[in-house]
Amino acid sequence: MNLPTHTIALATLLLFTAEACAQISQLDVGLTSQREVIRAFSITAESEAAPRVLVIAGLDGPSPITEQLLSFAEHYSQRDAAGRGVNLLVIPIANPDADILVFPPPGEAYQENPVSHALWRWTGVHAPDIIVIVGDDSAGFSEAASNLAVAGLGSIPVQTFAEISALTSQLLEFSELRYSAAHSEVERRLARSPRELAEQLAGIYGREFSTPAYVPGMGMIGRLRLGQTAAIEEQLKNYLADGEVVVSNASLMAGQLVFAEYAHLSGDSRAIDLVIQAANLGFDEDGDMLESMPFNNEMSDSVFMAPPLLVQAGVFTEEDRYFNMAVRHIIFMQNLLLREDGLYRHSPLADVAWSRGNAFPALGLALVLSDFPSEHPAFPALLKSYQDHLQALIRHQNADGLWHQVVDYKGSFSELSSTAMIGIAIKRGLDKGWLDAKNYQPAIDAIWQAVLIRTSLDGEFVDVCTSTGKMPTLEAYLNRPAILGLDERAGGMIMNLAIEMQ
Repeated sequence: MNLPTHTIALATLLLFTAEACAQISQLDVGLTSQREVIRAFSITAESEAAPRVLVIAGLDGPSPITEQLLSFAEHYSQRDAAGRGVNLLVIPIANPDADILVFPPPGEAYQENPVSHALWRWTGVHAPDIIVIVGDDSAGFSEAASNLAVAGLGSIPVQTFAEISALTSQLLEFSELRYSAAHSEVERRLARSPRELAEQLAGIYGREFSTPAYVPGMGMIGRLRLGQTAAIEEQLKNYLADGEVVVSNASLMAGQLVFAEYAHLSGDSRAIDLVIQAANLGFDEDGDMLESMPFNNEMSDSVFMAPPLLVQAGVFTEEDRYFNMAVRHIIFMQNLLLREDGLYRHSPLADVAWSRGNAFPALGLALVLSDFPSEHPAFPALLKSYQDHLQALIRHQNADGLWHQVVDYKGSFSELSSTAMIGIAIKRGLDKGWLDAKNYQPAIDAIWQAVLIRTSLDGEFVDVCTSTGKMPTLEAYLNRPAILGLDERAGGMIMNLAIEMQ
């Protein structure tokens, strides 16, 4: 039976993966519209500072060149370290479904032009010093990459070859390449200290609180932690004077954490009163605990939206009922949403482990444990729940240090805000002694590098999922827009991660 070229190429790809030596790592580039995974392979040089060369085949669809490129990469990986003069990245089948590509890609990623967006953004953040295209390039990837800032990072020189044989001799010359503009930009970003990144973001985010919700609130908390108390007090003065904030949804409830942070720094009793007012929504008129906190909307987000605020009310009042209500709510949400594999489905509508739908519980439990009385009977169970969830999550951290938009769905885009939130939870656990450094220090190191690369000096980000409610299907989560640019949510979360990293 004659197999289609596409099938043969994929079979070869799987064989190559299975037999790969230690120098080769596999990376997910993205998904096609038919949910085919676009894969890349990385083969490291003796020196991390050696030039980066990205070789791409199959931009116009599967072709025999794919198998030749895989063979080329395998032979390169078998050289000794001194013989590998460049850090080689290989995408053997860039366009498995032969989609129509457009560069730079228009439309919302990854609903429209998914392959174009995936290749453009992945190439930008991996910042090769040269792109080598083997075969056809009818979509003009070479022209766009060499003349534009790829994914906002910088331009990248491109060479094209009709055949793999011409590349073999040329590879030696690439060892003398200078950094591309994109690579130089990556180095600028990586050179920032945690404090520098936090202050850069504080100049952009957390500057407005007309709606006292968690999205702008996380930036304001970050600015408070950086010592900008007087400026934040000016933003809070009307709420403090009124003595009341109407909390009508979960986002507004979590936004009251700003008043808790401010109260710890200032001792302002008016801020404490606002925290307690919001926390009291968990009790009926007789003071008895409700089944769960209101506004949870059956979403895993609620593990972050309510329990940390309840714990803060408990700290301010020294009343156990607030700690008890936090525990009650966490158990309620876990009974509803925690899966057997240790991940959270986002809501009962679809059994989908959405990235931020898992980052919210990870961060929420880390914040709860930070101020929860260790002598409380529920503390050991909360700690184990936090540890078990992070253990489940760590298994899905990808080779670039991030978590996929759907945590356990290979090829879905690497989502930045959830990665930052999980990073806060891990760093807090390392600092508190809740997590084993042997297993989690490499994870936080990879997270930090990934966040730095994907955060510009102007506070723009690569691949942040837009605001997301309850989605009915897996497809709906895979199709959520991925932001390339400014984003208030990511700004606040990454600012707080940077502060944790100091």
